Amino acid sequence: MTKHDRHNVIRELVASASVSSQDELRRKLVRRGFDVTQATLSRDIHEMRLYKGPNGYALPNGSYEDGESELPSIREVLSSFGLKVKQAQNQLVLVTTAGSAQPVALGIDHEDWDEVVGTIAGDDTVLIICPDHKRASQLRDRLEEMIG
Repeated sequence: MTKHDRHNVIRELVASASVSSQDELRRKLVRRGFDVTQATLSRDIHEMRLYKGPNGYALPNGSYEDGESELPSIREVLSSFGLKVKQAQNQLVLVTTAGSAQPVALGIDHEDWDEVVGTIAGDDTVLIICPDHKRASQLRDRLEEMIG
């Protein structure tokens, strides 16, 4: 069975029932004949752009074939889900609507901005780590403009 087959089964599993953890998803895949490691499953989740919302793992909106698709623009995501941005030295805390931090962080990660070293998402908060105070300030201004 190929990676493409595994991705199709993962899409089917998360679309048809609540899957609340990677381990639960891994067990469901094993029952379908895919013996995958946690590392492989983590890569699959990243490649497929799955996010974990209040009801478990979900597919981003739109049709995704092998990771090729149009994601909503970061401006659309932030205007829909972003509430405010706070700066603490070289870090930004982006407050979102409840359950929205994962897709917002995903959108920021996919922008591949020089100002972003990485993100960590909770339920309604995204921690954005920047290389220095100056670039954090520049990114804060950009994010605030996008939030509106």
